[in-house]
Amino acid sequence: MTRVSVVGGSGYVGGELVRLLLGHPVLELGEVTSGSHPGRPLSSVHPNLRGFTEQRFTDPSRLESCDAIIVTRSGAPSDPSLDQIRELAPAVVDCGPRLRLRDPAAYRSWYGDDPLPEAVLTEAVYGLPELHRRQLVGAQLASGVGCSAAAAILALLPLARAGWLLASPAVIEARFGSSAAGSRPGPGGHHPERSGAVRVFAPEGHRHQAEVVQALGWGADQISYAGVALEMVRGISVSVRCFLRRAVTESELWEAFRSTYQDEPFVRIVAQRAGLHRYPDPRWLVGTNICDVGFALDRSGQRLTLLAALDNLGKGAAGNAVQSLNCMLGIEEQAGLAFTGLHPL
Repeated sequence: MTRVSVVGGSGYVGGELVRLLLGHPVLELGEVTSGSHPGRPLSSVHPNLRGFTEQRFTDPSRLESCDAIIVTRSGAPSDPSLDQIRELAPAVVDCGPRLRLRDPAAYRSWYGDDPLPEAVLTEAVYGLPELHRRQLVGAQLASGVGCSAAAAILALLPLARAGWLLASPAVIEARFGSSAAGSRPGPGGHHPERSGAVRVFAPEGHRHQAEVVQALGWGADQISYAGVALEMVRGISVSVRCFLRRAVTESELWEAFRSTYQDEPFVRIVAQRAGLHRYPDPRWLVGTNICDVGFALDRSGQRLTLLAALDNLGKGAAGNAVQSLNCMLGIEEQAGLAFTGLHPL
């Protein structure tokens, strides 16, 4: 078995990683660190794990060598540095933001922090297998993805690959469930404030915009990005409104999406003419590593709405990290990620 430890295992992404690794046919759960809960059972923080493991959180400073490490957050005071982590394991996936952008200046601009050395940023593979599967194979260092960035990229990727030019910026609206804010309480997650809310919290310049621009190779002026908080716990729903420079047909759209995703195990095209579930809905993706993508074309053929949905803790974080690690280690890519979701929920 290949032993995989989780650094920062007490948050929501950490709990999802533990759940996936406990059920993985090849990867074995190693240590799970927590600076705030050392010595406590994992199930005391993640109650869904009761009866599945008796393991306890370990102190981050005592992390031991293993085959691979997944980091769920970046720069926590009690966590080892990235250099220290890389000395302990030959393969590392960092789910935090510090490896997502290759340009140090872009990272400083969007996150307001000092970036890691450029050589490290250049070495790290952006961990979205649908984009960089070949580069992930045998890689020693990979980033995670921004949850809404992954959905937006997968929605727009068929257009980018088809070479269809936009007549104006693509307007992206990403709608977030509360778990995307993490497990630490804050004013925005306080129940009286969050309950029933449809809160625009980033009407312009959400930081995930930088990932979309980098992934698609477009200019920053070709994307406009807004974030909205909704009253749901898990899930991301993204809509992208595009104006194309030439008219396209629905048949061309289907061809573009099928040619992009026909061999992708975790992307489904959901664009039916009728029915209750004809467009992507994050509700049916809870617990999965699936991203559903779809589209709606108006009569002119030049105004297009793209849609995508995923579980922010699944394909938007932990599931995608396991998928990337499978690629890095030469393991069957779908291993440990077969959960189909539930209906009704």
